[in-house]
Amino acid sequence: MSFPPSIKSRPVYGVLSPRPGQAHLIIADGEGAGAVADLFASGPGIAERAHVLYTPGPNGTDDWAVIAGLGAAQAQRAASVPTLLFRLARVLLDAKAGTQCYLAGSEGLIGQAERDLMAQGVPHQDIQKEHRGSTVRRVQCVHCKGVTENVRTDPFQCSHCGLHLFVRDHYSRRLAAFQGVCIDAEEPGNIPPPVEKFA
Repeated sequence: MSFPPSIKSRPVYGVLSPRPGQAHLIIADGEGAGAVADLFASGPGIAERAHVLYTPGPNGTDDWAVIAGLGAAQAQRAASVPTLLFRLARVLLDAKAGTQCYLAGSEGLIGQAERDLMAQGVPHQDIQKEHRGSTVRRVQCVHCKGVTENVRTDPFQCSHCGLHLFVRDHYSRRLAAFQGVCIDAEEPGNIPPPVEKFA
């Protein structure tokens, strides 16, 4: 999926392509399983050195059967993104230098996995990312700092403080979230009807 041009902080995604390495760490959710299958098809020999972590997507898509059929050396299905990230932290304890990292699926998963990889010293330029599937957003309220998962509309109501927020394209890699700003700060109560922009 391609996104319209935006500001510089807006994440840009490509297509996963195999890189030489002794190990391949692949993290995906939902429809990202298709990107993983394409990666395996374009890189013979990846499977025997691959560790795949997978969870269903935010829209309920569960393509675990695709992942399980790829023949990866290790493949684990997590029930949720937080569980997957917990497993990722454990996997990273044993990761060797030169491990290639690939992320595929929704922006929420990609952003959080990228954040955790960067915290372990992996430069964001070295992490391949391919968006597939849901476009729902993970949004931080700049006022109360709470994060709301799977935002579909703009504006939306913060699940923490209740403010109505405009969803900006400004993105923070550190927080793995887009930013939401109070839409009626200057004219309290002047809130346009929400429009579903992310699915």
